[in-house]
Amino acid sequence: MHFLSEQGPLALASRLKVLSERCYDQIDQAYRAHGLRLQARWFPLLRLLQERGPLTVGEAAEALGLTHSAISQLATRLARDGWLLLHADSGDRRRRRLALSSDAEAELRAARPLWQAMHASVENRLQATGVDLLGALDQFEAGLLDRPLAAEIAVRHRDRLRDAVRVVPYRPDLREHFYRLNAEWLVKYYSIEPIDHAVMSDPEAHILAPGGAILFALLGEEVVGTCALLPESPGVYELTKMAVTERYQGLGLGRRLIEAAIAEFRRRGGTRLFLESHRRLQAALRLYESAGFELQPGVKPGTHYQRADVYMIFRDPDAPGGERNTDG
Repeated sequence: MHFLSEQGPLALASRLKVLSERCYDQIDQAYRAHGLRLQARWFPLLRLLQERGPLTVGEAAEALGLTHSAISQLATRLARDGWLLLHADSGDRRRRRLALSSDAEAELRAARPLWQAMHASVENRLQATGVDLLGALDQFEAGLLDRPLAAEIAVRHRDRLRDAVRVVPYRPDLREHFYRLNAEWLVKYYSIEPIDHAVMSDPEAHILAPGGAILFALLGEEVVGTCALLPESPGVYELTKMAVTERYQGLGLGRRLIEAAIAEFRRRGGTRLFLESHRRLQAALRLYESAGFELQPGVKPGTHYQRADVYMIFRDPDAPGGERNTDG
């Protein structure tokens, strides 16, 4: 078993390319053995023109499912070698119309009996596999057109990454990442204010020592997100310093962190949970709202942040009677 077959679906395109090259080579051997100058790589375009007559490069590319560039390059070569005639299209002088030369017409007529033998030989090989290989190829090709593979790969990759993420409490060896992750977005959107620098530089003193909590999102051993519960007064906490590194945004990590922070808030018997943000961060605000935070009129009284113009308070749906956490 050669290496490519061991790679399974990952090497499908490479195996098809190897198979294609092998088929081209063996068909070319058959052509040469019967005194024909035709090459297997030319067959699709030449056969198309034989059946449909002169076509533009664009029309040929669409019919064969190839790029305009690929057809243009092949047509230029075949014209140089006397297989094709290139004419300006009557409808648009900038386009070229491709037509078979008389020599090409004669060569294709001479190849027809050999094609019948090729057809029977290849069909016999396909039947011997016990699989409707051509039908399977039709389905696979149609699927690539209807549902682009890249988009499906992206969804599966995102789901696998999301499933692999775990949220863990603060550990001393993760300390540096608290500053790094928060500095990333602060520098991008605003600036690091003095209170940010103080809290991020010494989270043990400013968050943990007063009775708060810090959480981290880990993907394997890579730290990709963080958030914190900062105590303001007994039972009152600020959800703060939430950040997800840009490379892994869109995986739902922000929601995972918020849910973990709310769970910790409940575990501590908290009475009010709030956050401050900025209207510029619309995606974050929608996330907070979907997690149960409600926008309050005006900014938080006595806010510590120069940039804050949004104040939100968490309404706990699991609280008795669905009561709102408020300042009162």
